[in-house]
Amino acid sequence: MKKAFYLLMAGLALSATQAFASPGDTTWATSHTDVQMDNFGAFDAPITFPDGSKTYRKVYMVFELGKYACPGNPQYCYDWDYDVQTLMMPPTGDTLEMGRLITPYADHTLGARMPMNWKGKYLFDVTDYYPVLKNNAVIRVNFFGYSYGFTASVKFAFIEGTPERSVVGVQKVWRGSYNYGHGSVDINTALGNVSFTAPAGTVSAESKFLITGHGGDASANAAEFYPNSYIMNINNNPIATQNFWRDNCGSNNYYPQNGTWVFDRASWCPGDLVHQYSHILTGVTANSNYSINVAFPPYTSVPSSSGSTAMYKIQNVIVYYGATNHTLDASIDDIIAPTNEESHYRENPFVGKPKIVVRNSGSTSITSIKFEYGVAGSTPQQYTWNGNIPSLNNQTIELAECTSLKTATGTNNKFEVKILEVNSQTNDGDATNNSLSSYFDAVPVWPATLRIQMKTNAQVANGVSENNWKIIDVDGNIVAQRINNTPNTTYLDTVRLGTSTYKLVVDDAGCDGMSWWMFQYYNPNPGAANIIVRGKTGIAQLPIKGYFNGDFGCGVTQYFKTDPLTSINDVEGTSKNMELYPNPATETVTLILNGLTTVSGIIEIKDAIGKTIYSERTSTASLTIDVSKFTQGMYFVSYEADKMDSILQQKLIIVR
Repeated sequence: MKKAFYLLMAGLALSATQAFASPGDTTWATSHTDVQMDNFGAFDAPITFPDGSKTYRKVYMVFELGKYACPGNPQYCYDWDYDVQTLMMPPTGDTLEMGRLITPYADHTLGARMPMNWKGKYLFDVTDYYPVLKNNAVIRVNFFGYSYGFTASVKFAFIEGTPERSVVGVQKVWRGSYNYGHGSVDINTALGNVSFTAPAGTVSAESKFLITGHGGDASANAAEFYPNSYIMNINNNPIATQNFWRDNCGSNNYYPQNGTWVFDRASWCPGDLVHQYSHILTGVTANSNYSINVAFPPYTSVPSSSGSTAMYKIQNVIVYYGATNHTLDASIDDIIAPTNEESHYRENPFVGKPKIVVRNSGSTSITSIKFEYGVAGSTPQQYTWNGNIPSLNNQTIELAECTSLKTATGTNNKFEVKILEVNSQTNDGDATNNSLSSYFDAVPVWPATLRIQMKTNAQVANGVSENNWKIIDVDGNIVAQRINNTPNTTYLDTVRLGTSTYKLVVDDAGCDGMSWWMFQYYNPNPGAANIIVRGKTGIAQLPIKGYFNGDFGCGVTQYFKTDPLTSINDVEGTSKNMELYPNPATETVTLILNGLTTVSGIIEIKDAIGKTIYSERTSTASLTIDVSKFTQGMYFVSYEADKMDSILQQKLIIVR
């Protein structure tokens, strides 16, 4: 879904101009364009939707969050994590929230990811609300921020065609802010038990629940930092217990941020959109009379020293559906990799087995799909996936390794994928959703022999360091790794790879990175960890995309392919030699002794006039030496074995 929308957005003017043509064409409607959210509250703008004479396969709302330079006094400008609601207000009927997002801690001093001209796109599938997205209305952007610096742009894309299900009704149930564990009315009482009758034509119904927790009370930091769940009941019988704790904020694609972005929260993460929970209302069909209610666990909120108490912002909408419009229909909804789309930043640049998202938009289970795919201009290849996708469900599918990805170079390459057969049939219900493409940058070429130096910090998980790395081949096999490490320790490993494609995965078990500004407030301070990758004979570091000096949250992945010439010529011989990394050095230098059966001797460092300024006995082939107090200049490093059978020397340059 994301890719279909963004490819359309790249090729069409972002205006409210109406364009009506063959199925698959897109009509745009725009309300806000770079509106500066310079106060707490509502920003309203009119919008003209299509008149309802057409049917639409999909309707998307895209919210583009941007930044602007605040003018200074008296205006306070700082980019913090604030919730932003986008509401649709028709001339008559209920106001409905189309989507919610949380702004990132987007301090422009972070540079590469969020400079002053940064824009982040948030895509919401609002197809279910099409019955009310017609003619004239007002779009309201509610900004719950006490400091400013963000802009809002809101556009809707109506993609012509037949929807997977026709919507016969939309019913708002609850929308508002509800106190949790304090006040004169309990949240369960405030939400109450409500009764409805399903409209004619209803085949099924679903409850769409949107919730975020706010406040930091003295009881348990509720509701923002309080893991919680609710029970959805129909006719006083439970149909779902929903845990709405977000436990993956450290995997956010919009990072690094200058605030506490890695801390998990109640149904939201700084910089991410808020996900909606959907619950099937069992037994609700045409003209059914039923009641629903939601129940939260009992809780008592004690105000914090600042007076903060627990509160949830909630919207619940019931959507009534008619029958599924297609018996057999597979839709390619997204390309996770390869792509340059920022919503998949952590997965790219990519090489290997492409990852796509397929939706079963029909009533029949999908058990096989035949795909054709490859880089535009190359010979496409085919792959048949086998499995099971139930009706109206999504499935992430990994295709066979894409050979044309391995030979791609440069930037702005185009990847294409399409469906040829579904369940061995060449025609499914809707051909307009059977193909998708994305633009991508090729992965870097790395030497086949790598030196990987990692310094762990003091943080511990299950008795070992939180920091580790792995190199994984295209089939998911681990070909090298450094795991179960000792805290506050520097490791240097040599990895020899074949001519193929790989990914380097650097993990932090605590999901707070190898280095983070908050470490200074930890007790004790764990200190900074780091990882440096070089070729066997190179001095320069090989860049790791998304590493950001260790401020990467849960982890970072770098895909790469190896140089075939290096694979042949970079095989290490048995000759005895000494290596120094890095060289030139500033703080530390790692010494490696190659080709020695045993190591037992003296390491000495002498300055340019021959004065010994460092001496240490060693019995290991690798050690790291602190040279931070050495003055700038040239030095001579030597190793002399006790048996006098090996004397190895190397020059060392210190720079400041």
